[in-house]
Amino acid sequence: MADEMDEIINDFLIETTELIEELNHKFVELEADRENQDLVNDIFRSIHTIKGASGFLGFNQMVQLTHITESVLKKIKDGIILLAPQIMDVILESVDMVKILLEHIKQKDGVEEDLSDLLKKLQDVYDGVGVSTDKDSHEQKTSAKAEAAAKDYMDTERLGEEPGQSEEDTDPEQRPPKHVGELLIEEGKVSEDDVEEALTIQSMIKESVDTGDVPKVGEILTATDKTSKEDVKKALAKQSGPADKEKGQQVEQTIRVDVERLDNVLNLVGELVLARNRLMKIVANLEIKYTDSADVSHLAELTAFINLITTDLQLAVMKTRMQPVKKVFNKFPRMVRDLARTMKKEVELRLVGEETELDKSIIEEVGDPLVHLIRNAADHGIELPDVREAAGKPRHGTVILSAYQEGNNIVLSIEDDGKGIDVDKLKEKILEKELATRDELEKLSNKEILDYIFLPGFSTAKLVTDVSGRGVGMDVVKTNISKLNGSITIETEVGQGARFLLRLPLTLAIIQALMVGVGDEVFAVPLSSVVETVRLDKSEIKTIRGHETVILRNEVVPVYRLATKFFIDSPSSNGADKIYMVVIVINEKKFGMMVDRLYGQEEVVIKSIEGFANSSEGIAGATITGDGKVVLIIDPTVLFSAALHVHK
Repeated sequence: MADEMDEIINDFLIETTELIEELNHKFVELEADRENQDLVNDIFRSIHTIKGASGFLGFNQMVQLTHITESVLKKIKDGIILLAPQIMDVILESVDMVKILLEHIKQKDGVEEDLSDLLKKLQDVYDGVGVSTDKDSHEQKTSAKAEAAAKDYMDTERLGEEPGQSEEDTDPEQRPPKHVGELLIEEGKVSEDDVEEALTIQSMIKESVDTGDVPKVGEILTATDKTSKEDVKKALAKQSGPADKEKGQQVEQTIRVDVERLDNVLNLVGELVLARNRLMKIVANLEIKYTDSADVSHLAELTAFINLITTDLQLAVMKTRMQPVKKVFNKFPRMVRDLARTMKKEVELRLVGEETELDKSIIEEVGDPLVHLIRNAADHGIELPDVREAAGKPRHGTVILSAYQEGNNIVLSIEDDGKGIDVDKLKEKILEKELATRDELEKLSNKEILDYIFLPGFSTAKLVTDVSGRGVGMDVVKTNISKLNGSITIETEVGQGARFLLRLPLTLAIIQALMVGVGDEVFAVPLSSVVETVRLDKSEIKTIRGHETVILRNEVVPVYRLATKFFIDSPSSNGADKIYMVVIVINEKKFGMMVDRLYGQEEVVIKSIEGFANSSEGIAGATITGDGKVVLIIDPTVLFSAALHVHK
């Protein structure tokens, strides 16, 4: 029984956390669209659900807080209280406190928070102390209509009817039997809130135990002392019709799976991909050796089928790990709203492409960089209302956060219509910090100059004032994106705004790679970083300022020898006449990586290397090739990071 209760509490924590995350977004949306009655009803239902579940589980502080919050929302819903920013501040404060109480429940620490000040603020709002109220009859009529519509929707949703359809509209022979809860409400034995609370509890229990063990609504109402067993029996006796039988045959369409299980399945699929690669290699060799063998021909056909099934299975498993970026996006409207209120600015955050999906592992890592970029856009990019008005802009600024798929990448864009980044002022800062000479800066494009923002320690308090503060902590953003094998670029126009583009892979587990040979070693280079491969003569390599370079279609490309980097004795390091160069692009800057051989493209599974610390610079992990050989996977972003700063 204790285990079942733990599972119920765990489900409560998960569901309530999801509701709270959605509420933050919905409250900000409501503040911008105060007449949206559907949104008010939705918010009201969410708070009511949290209150009901908290009451069943005995979380008294949560019940106390959500009860008064629900009462305030009821008055907003009825049009008695007009939603002003200061009222929204108090409501959002209560939402924040719910998060804190949830954390205490999760930690099982038994700690209680001092709710007295917050409860007084909510009570003052409820009593109309210092808040706007409207008793106008027209307003009351409008709110009454909205209330009736909302009640009709909640009733029909709860009772399983189509909105707008009454019992009179239904054929008596086909009319579904009334539910026990509905019958008890009609008889005055319980309230609508009691039934909704019981339904919430039933839903939570259903997530934790087998379907057959889920208590009925009548049993829950009895167990929570809302009514007597006799009243429930009488209501059951009044039920009739075949619909209950049909309802009992309905099957849940979703199932909650532990993330650890999904990770285990992904690892197994990774092993299967490696085995598939090796099998295909062996069969290819057998086909060459035994060209006329019928058995080998059949084996080749079977291998091709296994290859197809493995690919489909891999995609299916990847999809189970995919989550909409909405999960991350939802927390930003509240953040921007609070930031704008603090800075006395008017800022609107628009979300685009919230349903775009990313692998769970990437979604977990991309949150912090986005927080920083969006905060910078609102804090340093968007001007004060008076300044914007003087410049002929709308008083309110706009930040657009969007997501979309581009090939095998997901692009996240953070765009604002603020003052932009002044490249000339940025140049002065670069010169002041002696990061480059004036002559060197003159040779660089604006995009290359903007890349200096990502240098560690580049930002200072003066930069925040003069340039717009885009450099604050941007090196951390760049590092986090690089760890995800992603890239970040900047587009800006003074006075018009700036846009930051993050390009991220769909998944980190299985990638397409170019296999290259250096001496007796084989390396895998992520194909997402490779632009092209070129065969060169030794005479085409020139030395400029002590660095080897190649002129590739009128563009100077710095050259780096992989053999030298990893101390490998190879033809390319010993002056061979013919050398292969893999052209890598990092943040729109090209580099040439010299290798001895090109083996072609292969799908590889990235495996981390434990205990591989100081010597792992430039190595993302390892994989196993089709012939069973362990191959290191190059991380071009890290490998050329030092060179990237040298060649700016």
